[in-house]
Formats: sequence, structure tokens, C-alpha cells
Amino acid sequence: MKKSKIGYLIIASAIIWGAVIIGCSLVLKGTPYKEDVNRIIYGGTIVHLLFIWGPLGAM
Repeated sequence: MKKSKIGYLIIASAIIWGAVIIGCSLVLKGTPYKEDVNRIIYGGTIVHLLFIWGPLGAM
């Protein structure tokens, strides 16, 4: 596997988790909705595992 491809996957991982953190902060902004935050975090985890670590593991 090329080093540049690993770099792109790491950057994609950072973008996904940045979006997850921003989504959580928007939901938590003055509200106590724990279930909404859990859905965002679970979704981010699933996307991260499928699209980042899955391809890395296959390589």
C-alpha cells in the first residue's frame, strides 16, 4: 500500500470524527438530549469502521 493512500485515510478519519464532534456540539447546545448524541456517535463509529479501518485491514 502506498504511503499517500494511508495519509488520505487518516485525513478522512479526522474529517469524520470532526463532523461527529461538531454534530454532538450542535445537539448539546442548550439541550439534554442524550439519545440524539448517542445516535451521532454510533453513526460516526460505524462510518469510521466501514470506510476507514475496513479498507486498511483489507490492504
